[in-house]
Amino acid sequence: MAGGTTAAGLRTAAPSGRDRGAATVWLLAAGLVLVAMGVAAAAVGSAAVARHRAETAADLAGAMHAVEGEQSACARAAAIVAANGGRLARCGLNGFDLTIAVEVPVRPVRGVARTAHAAARAGPVRAPAQ
Repeated sequence: MAGGTTAAGLRTAAPSGRDRGAATVWLLAAGLVLVAMGVAAAAVGSAAVARHRAETAADLAGAMHAVEGEQSACARAAAIVAANGGRLARCGLNGFDLTIAVEVPVRPVRGVARTAHAAARAGPVRAPAQ
């Protein structure tokens, strides 16, 4: 097929036999790579947010109830952790030190479920050993 003219009188080039839409394929591939990178970044961000939620829940949980005993302190810690969207995985009281472990569910991508973990110790401040 030879070149022609447009309605405005401009000449058009004859299509080359080598042009088979390769630019379209490369553009689609580049777009797919960008979308995949965006999904990966969103997944990493979602995991980071879940980790921060777990840390917040662990840090806030029930240290002020340590003087009332392990059962009371752990019950209060479980309530605070649940209010922050987590689950109390472990709780223990050693003297006035309350040690807890928290798990928060995270779904970085639809259909993928993971768990963010955090631990915290709350208690009196001690001078470092010298």
